[in-house]
Amino acid sequence: MRTSLEVADIFRSSGPAYRAAHAGHLSLGQLKVMTAIENCRTAALGGHVEACDDCGHWRVAYNSCRNRHCPKCQGAAARTWLAAREADLLPVGYFHVVFTLPNEVADIAFQNKAVVYDLLFRAAADTMLIIAADPKHLGARIGITAVLHTWGSALTHHPHVHMIVPGGGIARDGTRWISSRPAFLLPVRVLGALFRRLFVTRLLALFDAGKLGFFGAQAHLAARKAFLQHFSPIRKKRWVVYAKPPFAGPQAVLAYLSRYTHRVAISNRRLITFDETGVTFRYKDYRRPAAERQQVTTLATDEFIRRFLIHVLPRGFHRIRHYGLLASSTHKDTMALARRLLGVTVPVEEPEPDEPPDHRPPCPCCGGHMTIIEAFARWCQPRAPPSSASPIRGNAP
Repeated sequence: MRTSLEVADIFRSSGPAYRAAHAGHLSLGQLKVMTAIENCRTAALGGHVEACDDCGHWRVAYNSCRNRHCPKCQGAAARTWLAAREADLLPVGYFHVVFTLPNEVADIAFQNKAVVYDLLFRAAADTMLIIAADPKHLGARIGITAVLHTWGSALTHHPHVHMIVPGGGIARDGTRWISSRPAFLLPVRVLGALFRRLFVTRLLALFDAGKLGFFGAQAHLAARKAFLQHFSPIRKKRWVVYAKPPFAGPQAVLAYLSRYTHRVAISNRRLITFDETGVTFRYKDYRRPAAERQQVTTLATDEFIRRFLIHVLPRGFHRIRHYGLLASSTHKDTMALARRLLGVTVPVEEPEPDEPPDHRPPCPCCGGHMTIIEAFARWCQPRAPPSSASPIRGNAP
């Protein structure tokens, strides 16, 4: 069901003025995201007309933009992705680990998104793999699914990586599966210390290689002495790695992944009102006790759009990555070995049916099959739109 207010409504109403006011300061990627969200499931992208084979009910469905930052387009993408991941679940406990950058580093990441977000992924994954492989801790090779989030609940810049990790791994000699303790995976203080060392060392290497840029209030960090002074206190701070309690089972893992993997900075359901005072929405303040975390705030419209757009990722950047046992290069063989060591029956591939499955959507009136009877191009309307049914917004196949 379409909510009463969408991010697209805000962009359509205030987007042109925002573009004009910030001309020359918006990236091509940000402009493309704005346009995609504004046009999503409208005549601007074309669509098709469906009719029921049984009762003749008609409806119009407009095409989706399929942009990964669009709040309306991530549901279908998440379902497709999850269907492929379900086969990788093992009959073991799963843990949720979060690696977060300190504010001083997040400011640098804001101006160097591609290289610093990539470094965040690599440093966090290497930290987990190194500590897990240490015989003093687990002594095994683990698997990791990692998802980048760049936002806090109020749309602030807060880069962090969520990881889903099986509770155990394959021994270094490949002969057995080593299980972690039921409620404990790896020591978070040890993880935090190694994460800090790996990240700071590699960030300094990026600086020396000339791969970091500094602008505005951070321009002075371009001098190596100033850069080192900036990081001096950070080296002494405790970098927090958060490990949540283990999931209740594989289905809970899938439910979590469905909420997190394809999430965007703000969903339409969190929006409350949009008027001359700005945009009002719900958010969680994690500094408050659990019972008081749900809060409501109002941002000026320009500030809301600005905050939304700072989370547009660089073109081609992968925000979901797999490491260790789940790394794409060895994924098939390592997962087969893990199942064998755990005594899990390898799922048998179902033979393809003689007749392909019928993917036509059901008729909302009688339950029959809806068949596409006409497709229309961008900025066009159906030649003979039905009078008995109002157009609805939906996905074209």
